[in-house]
Amino acid sequence: MTSKRTYEDGCATAHALDLIGERWALLVVRELILGPKRFTDLRAGLPGISPNVLTQRLEELEESGLLRRRKLPPPASSWVYELTDRGLQLEQVIMSLGRWGAKSPSLLQGYPLSIDALVLSFRTMFSAKLAGDFATTLELRIGEDRFRATVANGEMELVRGSADKRDAIIEGTTDTLVAVVYGGRKFAEAMKSGELKVEGDKAVAKRFLTLFPVSEDEQR
Repeated sequence: MTSKRTYEDGCATAHALDLIGERWALLVVRELILGPKRFTDLRAGLPGISPNVLTQRLEELEESGLLRRRKLPPPASSWVYELTDRGLQLEQVIMSLGRWGAKSPSLLQGYPLSIDALVLSFRTMFSAKLAGDFATTLELRIGEDRFRATVANGEMELVRGSADKRDAIIEGTTDTLVAVVYGGRKFAEAMKSGELKVEGDKAVAKRFLTLFPVSEDEQR
């Protein structure tokens, strides 16, 4: 068992911080929201964390009942970490913090963003108002990762996995997608440079990338 600090405070908020308030803890949870990962995958998504600290956070989160470690069946046979049902409930906490932090005037720019953090930002900032009656299914390709996005009736489902039937495939790095979606970079310019690639309906792809405004007025 690891030794954890406690606020020794009867408030439920204090108790929640006892469980997830240590540095890196909530970011480890963020990296597991979209599915299980190996230790090396977590390191890749959190390049600033040391192996020892990651090991400690994983142990603490497991002891708190927020994640578990299991071995994948053959042929993979590797150990992965995944969130429990209680751990998955933290997605709403992470999304609320993300919305709040995105509007901060002191938000740091230019720092790396993990693939899962980017995809979760799309889930967080999706605007039902901007989507309107827009309906589509498309695939996002970021490096080796694949995500299926389905938009219909003012709602979006964005999950890990390929889309067999799709209107378009959008492919780009996290930096490129951040620049186009949040940084004001023109869709056409990113396409022309080859940093953003679209297979299929380009108008659908362009519309999809406009559905994630930071402005509170355009949120649902």
